[in-house]
Amino acid sequence: MRVSKRATSAIALSAAAALVASGCSSGDNDGDPAASKDGSIVIHGVQPENPLVPSNTTETGGGKIIDWMWTGLVEYPNDGGAPRNALAESINTTDSKVFTIKIKKGTKFHDGTEVKAKNFVDAWNWAAYSPNGAQNGSFFSDIEGFDKTYTSDPDGEGPKKAPPPTAEKLSGLKVVDDQTFEVTLAAPTAVFPTKLGYSAFMPLPDVFFTQKPEEFGKKPVGNGPVKFVSWDDNVLIKLTRFDDYNLRDTMKVKDVDVKLYQDETAAYNDLLANNLDFLESIPTSALAGDKWKTDLGERGLSTTTPTTGLIAFPMYDKRFQDPKLRRAVSLSINRQEITDKIFFGTRKPADSWANPLTPGAKPGNCTACKFDATEAKRLLAEAGGFQGEMVFFYNTDSSHKDWMDAVAQQVKTNLGIEARAEGLPTFAVFRQQVNARKMTGPYRAAWQQDYPDVENWINPLYVTGGSSNDGLYSNPQVDALAKQAGAAPSLEASHEAFSKAVELVDQDVPSIPVYFYGQQSGHSEKIKKLELNNVGELDITSVEL
Repeated sequence: MRVSKRATSAIALSAAAALVASGCSSGDNDGDPAASKDGSIVIHGVQPENPLVPSNTTETGGGKIIDWMWTGLVEYPNDGGAPRNALAESINTTDSKVFTIKIKKGTKFHDGTEVKAKNFVDAWNWAAYSPNGAQNGSFFSDIEGFDKTYTSDPDGEGPKKAPPPTAEKLSGLKVVDDQTFEVTLAAPTAVFPTKLGYSAFMPLPDVFFTQKPEEFGKKPVGNGPVKFVSWDDNVLIKLTRFDDYNLRDTMKVKDVDVKLYQDETAAYNDLLANNLDFLESIPTSALAGDKWKTDLGERGLSTTTPTTGLIAFPMYDKRFQDPKLRRAVSLSINRQEITDKIFFGTRKPADSWANPLTPGAKPGNCTACKFDATEAKRLLAEAGGFQGEMVFFYNTDSSHKDWMDAVAQQVKTNLGIEARAEGLPTFAVFRQQVNARKMTGPYRAAWQQDYPDVENWINPLYVTGGSSNDGLYSNPQVDALAKQAGAAPSLEASHEAFSKAVELVDQDVPSIPVYFYGQQSGHSEKIKKLELNNVGELDITSVEL
């Protein structure tokens, strides 16, 4: 998610309404408003891949912590409404190219310093300067001057190196006063304000620039409703309420412990014993026969999220560079059988490149998602077959073994390839291997949208140099169409241009959409009320005990 988590954390907006536990809606506390204000909760988590720097976090383990610790310019309401201002007082433009952003006065970082316009400008400039290595750097490509601050390897992991940037700061950013800054884009971009709730666009305090990023990220200072206390690797991240937080979404409980699990079954057992207060995803072993419903009763929650389970190809491995081979693998997968037998109908077979809950997404546009073993065999033969073993990798600290085993078995049965699935111990280790370009076979991925627009399903994943284009896919025609879509005068025109880019992606098959997420979650008996955001993560500011 992002890569779930953010492939698969980030807050995102979909057409689906937020799910509210126990039939309650967000609002004033029922009964005694002080009943839970000093309580604590324990939430399931996994070890983040990197230290917690917003513009260098593209996965959900660290992403959800950042979403809780920071507040951005806009937010995406749990009820499925349109993006609305959060830290922004106003975001104004007359041409969708020059934006004047005014932030609310008197908000603070967790170190007590005031959040000012310069904290956004400095943070964005740092992320957009490619030598800093921020994984989310490409999200600033809309802004004028990005081509001067961000350079990339001209031959992708080859002998050539990226040339040094000619500028350290984006020419399109200007501080007007303590509460105001101006953003000039390279071209009009209708979706730009929608993107500003994603964590890449969060402000950074002055102290960030006095330390090494990894030092800051191990003791991060945000500006959101909870602040950092401590981090014991692979064990626990402790957060606590930030009492000087003065925006809408204040905490109702005081302390939040994020317990970092290596096994979802252990987490589920803790949930059943009321030793864990929220588990985002019920393990597949508990889905059979609706066991989880019997186990949890009213403590069980079910919703849909704009998230897709995928398998990605390491395009830097010459064995996977033929699109006919990749298409053959995709066509050999029986998605309906996997969603029925592994997920017991709680997921839907993927048939489009962007999740259908996303604004601008077109259903049914993944022709490579059909199950056609005969055509798969024909394409494999045209590709010259596949030599050796095809190993499908996944992380074992979440419930992925069963469906990845099923995929590998289908590839073996339908294509005659020696295929198997192999697990890596944790999501953090798994993502480190992915980002180091060390994958030697197809691997599990997922995408949990960062903001509610189809652009988020194209630019980060399939544009050359995209922040989560981990397999190093590159098609100049896709890049050109995506650029055209970004500069379209309206969202409708943008979405149409992106659909043309998707047609090319569909022919290249750089990844394999497998299923659309349905989410089953659970909470402890101590929870009186909670809400999920629209990517299924816990809105910790909604929790009442």
